[in-house]
Amino acid sequence: MDLENAPLVLYIHGFNSSPQSWKARALGEYISAYGVAIDYRVPDLPWEPERAAALLADTIRPLLPRRPLLVGSSLGGYYATWLAENHDLRAVLINPAVRPYELLLDYLGDNANLYTEEHYELRPEHVEQLRALEVEVTRPGNFMYMVQTGDETLDYNQAVAKYAASRGIIEAGGSHGFDHFERWIPAMLNFFRVPVPVKSS
Repeated sequence: MDLENAPLVLYIHGFNSSPQSWKARALGEYISAYGVAIDYRVPDLPWEPERAAALLADTIRPLLPRRPLLVGSSLGGYYATWLAENHDLRAVLINPAVRPYELLLDYLGDNANLYTEEHYELRPEHVEQLRALEVEVTRPGNFMYMVQTGDETLDYNQAVAKYAASRGIIEAGGSHGFDHFERWIPAMLNFFRVPVPVKSS
């Protein structure tokens, strides 16, 4: 499959996550199973916000002529919003963090990545690095947000308020991981204007 001219989707994982997160893998498996012509990439982000932002900026800069499509989960949704606003890109946000610089105050001190088991110390200056990436939504048509009201980590109402003028999916129940995420992949691809194959019966 020639991917050089195919749509490019960049999945941005969340806090203490990795390219091995189940949503990142589920999207990749859907693309493979249905033969969707998509160039799919999942960068492995450093835990430190400043370094994560630098890696994302370096990753996306040479890809801008291809107008990459962004999928951001949790803290990845915050990063995706920053990138989308700065480069006029489309983004799907899954249970996105809206004010992570407040949330992560509860995580100051020793932390460990759930997938890599990397240990590190989160300090106040790292939280301020996140605050520096905050942007207003000026192009609401570029965003589609997906939240579940049962999110045990984030208040979904914050996302509903921030992206009020954007297309939204609000599902009752669920969790921060976004239960049954795979059901919504066709809707995500439709938002990206990527043809979705019809599943044969």
